[in-house]
Amino acid sequence: MKESNSSKDISLKDSEMLLLRGTAGTVAIVKAGPRGQFFLETENEEIVLGLESHDLIVASALSVDEKTEKGLKCVLFMIREIRSPLIVLPKNHPASPRLPIVVSAGQKTVLSCNITPGTHPNQDVLCGSNEFDSLEVTGTLEGVHIENLPECGILKVNFDI
Repeated sequence: MKESNSSKDISLKDSEMLLLRGTAGTVAIVKAGPRGQFFLETENEEIVLGLESHDLIVASALSVDEKTEKGLKCVLFMIREIRSPLIVLPKNHPASPRLPIVVSAGQKTVLSCNITPGTHPNQDVLCGSNEFDSLEVTGTLEGVHIENLPECGILKVNFDI
């Protein structure tokens, strides 16, 4: 279903993943869940992120297809369920342009098309396609609050592998 609305509240359970399908990018969102300690690895340090169960893990891809959606689900599963750390690359790292999926974790995430993928240790900003520029997603007890939502497909799927 395609929807356009600048602000929207969407219910989301721990067992679900929310997909926002644009024409040039896809955003996937899951709840952080009950095991709220995550690790963020930078070039110089390891940071422990303490998240509430209603906080969000958000993944963004600059593509739109079934393979991308499966990849988004796998990356989010690796982080939330397998406990893989979030990796932050140094600025100007040669791998940045080749990252197909980038991830952020926290209470609120803002997407921007003006940042380098994978290089921002602040977990409140995430690289996204132009159509999702300025999209804000905030975790709530009931699900997700979204601001600056462009016209896009909105779909909830089971969060399992």
